[in-house]
Amino acid sequence: MKKVKDLQSWVDSYRKVENAVDELAVGWDFIKEGIIEEAELDQLYATAIDLIEKLELKNMLRREEDKMSCVLKINSGAGGTESQDWASMLMRMYLRWCERHGYKTSIANLLDGDEAGIKSCTINVEGDFAYGYLKSENGVHRLVRVSPYNAQGKRMTSFASVFVTPLIDDTIEVKVDPALLSWDTFRSGGAGGQNVNKVESGVRLRYQFTDPYTGEKEEILIENTETRDQPKNKENAMRHLRSILYEKELEHRMQEQAKIEAGKMKIEWGSQIRSYVFDDRRVKDHRTNYQTSDVAAVMDGDIDAFIKAFLMEFAEGETTK
Repeated sequence: MKKVKDLQSWVDSYRKVENAVDELAVGWDFIKEGIIEEAELDQLYATAIDLIEKLELKNMLRREEDKMSCVLKINSGAGGTESQDWASMLMRMYLRWCERHGYKTSIANLLDGDEAGIKSCTINVEGDFAYGYLKSENGVHRLVRVSPYNAQGKRMTSFASVFVTPLIDDTIEVKVDPALLSWDTFRSGGAGGQNVNKVESGVRLRYQFTDPYTGEKEEILIENTETRDQPKNKENAMRHLRSILYEKELEHRMQEQAKIEAGKMKIEWGSQIRSYVFDDRRVKDHRTNYQTSDVAAVMDGDIDAFIKAFLMEFAEGETTK
């Protein structure tokens, strides 16, 4: 049924485009006969172009994982309160973008800053193609502004890292070795309430992962305080772990193709992808060179143009991986 629903969405999208083009053709005949005004024809043209571009963009998301929901994690960089404030601004930006597009969001983990902002947060974004669109946000985001936290009013630069992984479901098999798992419990922080600070509902999962291809070892650490129910938090943490392991497997699959396309900008943790310069009213993506002067709209979640520019330039190469 899931596959049928997916195919039906393509059919429906195509029919919408077909109808829009037919209406435009009829409108062109009507304009020659003086039945409608030019403004009406312009509207029909704009509608047809919008539907075609949306379908073209969706066609860039053909990888298996593109259709999935995702986990979006934001970490503040060095710089104290200024960077922590920047991380909270990014969190708001992505939450507003999700709201605009009808995605369901939940905060899986949130670590407040020392004075303001946040040190880190993990957001579950649920909905079709959430990962396909938000994977373009992987990397380091740079802010340049006159800091309100600097008494001398100096211009400061701050960084925050964004990391996006697909949120996999039960239809995808990922092997988790129970012998490599360990759990800690702790009291959730934040505002009080009858239970949140009194019961150890927060969970901390540790998984001793060994890369089967390189032999490298690392400890995967996941914290979840999403609910007041410890078993539910454990379930959410396990789901997040399976998503991370799945992402690691995907990265391995793409390595050989990445070598071939070494000339292209790679989506890597630690790569500076975008600069937000408030004083100059400019937001620029360094991978596509797309930029806008409407900083306020971007920070309010209007990042569709950046996502589209990235997918149209890089996603076509990804489909062969």
